[in-house]
Amino acid sequence: MHACASALTAVRRIHANAASMMLRRAADNSSKALKEGHAKESKLEKTIMNSLSWVIGGAQGSGVDSAANIFSRACAIGGLHLFGKREYYSNIKGEHSYFTVRISDRPVHSHVDEISMLVSFDAETIFRHFEEVTASGAIIYDSDIVNTLLDEVPTVDDPAVARIKKVLQKAGLGFTVQDALEHAKRRGVILFPMPFFQLLKEFAQKANDPALSRLTRMVNVMALSASMAIMDFDSEVLARAIQFIFRTKKKVADLNVQACVHTYNYAKAKFAGSNFSYRLKIKPPQPDMIIVQGNQSSALGKMVAGCRFQTYYPITPASDDSEFLEANEILDLYDSGKKGSTVVIQTEDEIAALTMAIGSALTGVRTATATSGPGFSLMAEALGWAGMNEVPVVISLYQRTGPSTGLPTRHEQGDLNFAINAGHGEFPRIVFASGDIEESFYDTMKVFNFADRYQMPVIHMLDKAMANSLITCKNFNVKKIAIDRGLRVKQITEKDKGVADNYLRFKLSNNPISPMVVLGTKNAIFWNSGDEHTEEGHITEDPEIRVQMMDKRMTKLDVAIKEIPDEDKAVAYGSGDTVIISWGSTKGAILDAMDILAAEGMRVKYIQVRLMHPFPSELVKSMLKDAKTVIDIEMNYTGQLGSLVRQHTGLEANYHIVKYNGRPMSLDEVYNGVKRIIRGDAPRRQVLKSGA
Repeated sequence: MHACASALTAVRRIHANAASMMLRRAADNSSKALKEGHAKESKLEKTIMNSLSWVIGGAQGSGVDSAANIFSRACAIGGLHLFGKREYYSNIKGEHSYFTVRISDRPVHSHVDEISMLVSFDAETIFRHFEEVTASGAIIYDSDIVNTLLDEVPTVDDPAVARIKKVLQKAGLGFTVQDALEHAKRRGVILFPMPFFQLLKEFAQKANDPALSRLTRMVNVMALSASMAIMDFDSEVLARAIQFIFRTKKKVADLNVQACVHTYNYAKAKFAGSNFSYRLKIKPPQPDMIIVQGNQSSALGKMVAGCRFQTYYPITPASDDSEFLEANEILDLYDSGKKGSTVVIQTEDEIAALTMAIGSALTGVRTATATSGPGFSLMAEALGWAGMNEVPVVISLYQRTGPSTGLPTRHEQGDLNFAINAGHGEFPRIVFASGDIEESFYDTMKVFNFADRYQMPVIHMLDKAMANSLITCKNFNVKKIAIDRGLRVKQITEKDKGVADNYLRFKLSNNPISPMVVLGTKNAIFWNSGDEHTEEGHITEDPEIRVQMMDKRMTKLDVAIKEIPDEDKAVAYGSGDTVIISWGSTKGAILDAMDILAAEGMRVKYIQVRLMHPFPSELVKSMLKDAKTVIDIEMNYTGQLGSLVRQHTGLEANYHIVKYNGRPMSLDEVYNGVKRIIRGDAPRRQVLKSGA
């Protein structure tokens, strides 16, 4: 097995508890679930321990991601579970960026709409999110910016300005940060003003280094530290997390730890006795847990699967996959004591990315390319060439919002039909969709097996929501999936040859999958062409051979649908005659919502379709046979999975819940949408719209 120890060390081990998931959102921390409609938390009566939604925001380039990663790392080291998601604009610096991290004692799989604690150090974060902070939640803010007018923040776009002004005007308030804070305070939000720049000056004096007063980048860590102090989190664990995040820059790490301690002590003293009831308490750690980002998991799967060549042209959000491989090109091969490597090449465009990957695959190397929708558009012709020549190559397709450039850094599931149908003419390909970060690691190994076993391109469907999420989960098992290289010939014999002693690479037989031989094998002379071809690969336009070759290629899909295990085709969760059918990264929000619904006595079944093409018609039909109500949930306008189900099974979804504003579905949205249907007051099509 081509497994590598680097796949274990590339994501750092942390400690966390493993248990079944149940959202605790109610004010008394009991099992009360979300209220109907837009969920509201009632007034807190006692401490809510280890259950909150924490959000930090600021201008891109101001350290939002670093602060969120420190917060997440600290909570994970402290034995807590988390789900985090990152949202950002398609520019390098300046526009609004925010990171949501949901914390729990138990595994969590999605984010929620309401914010328990909003951590800000700029005006825009307050204007963008003040309405989302729940009653008895908190806002940490820079006390120096309270007089900033909404119109003075140039990065807030006109539609958002109009919406914010409408809310404030309706409340009889003005348009300053102070007015937004007042609006939140009237709803029961607790305010924590912080003089960040005064604290920075004090810290510089304490460190006897006046230059530190100009290091405004440290304000992000100071804001984070204030939030941890208010929630009574262990300061030593927080310091360990800071040291880890800045582990390659010892001086920076030490300075940030010192600034953290200075701010932590200030906030602890100033806000002692506040009535903010959320607390984070570290727990005894459990071994064998990791914290991993979505843009790492598939790349780690590639390392373990034996992918040793990846091409790419930079595109959001797929580039992170290749960049992670680049950062870990030298591998420690698992249990062998030997070194390996992955060659990662940035090509001049996506056309070259796939054609170069095809060339590598023909040499016998496990090969992939990673791209997003616009890049995949350019790959369509080469995809057809790979299908014609039966080339085992993997395409990691990280979906984002389209069409054209669309919303380059936002989320959607709009490429399903495109992945299934891309390229002119008809040729086989497998389209396979992962539902979450943990799944994508193992699925990556599986798609390489599919490519080799069935000798065709495999499109692995991932997306922006998955790529830019963060979870705690059980450490990946690198031995779980065995490597399958399919039918291969290493030495040519006379029976393998045709006329003129040429190798019959595309041999016609009872088995549509003919043994593959890598380029350069002795006595293995054959041809690859974009044209129709004979068994040796010679170009032909003979009508009988055309039919035979088309039948050979296309019937490989019949073999695949029979051999691929049912658990890789579709998976059912729960039971009941109300059935959700969905695919991809909506999985987490659906599973979490099902727990809430179950706590209220509403049994719901969820079918996650994984093999999108060839479509598992009979399996899906059997899973839906007892359904009285079928709900299609997906992140696109037309309900592309619903159309596939109708096309292949003849069954029509009764309801559609869709979202296409570029922001992932939240637990709240799925819960409320499904509950409306069960209650009987929902339209046939609900369009979800939450997200800043």
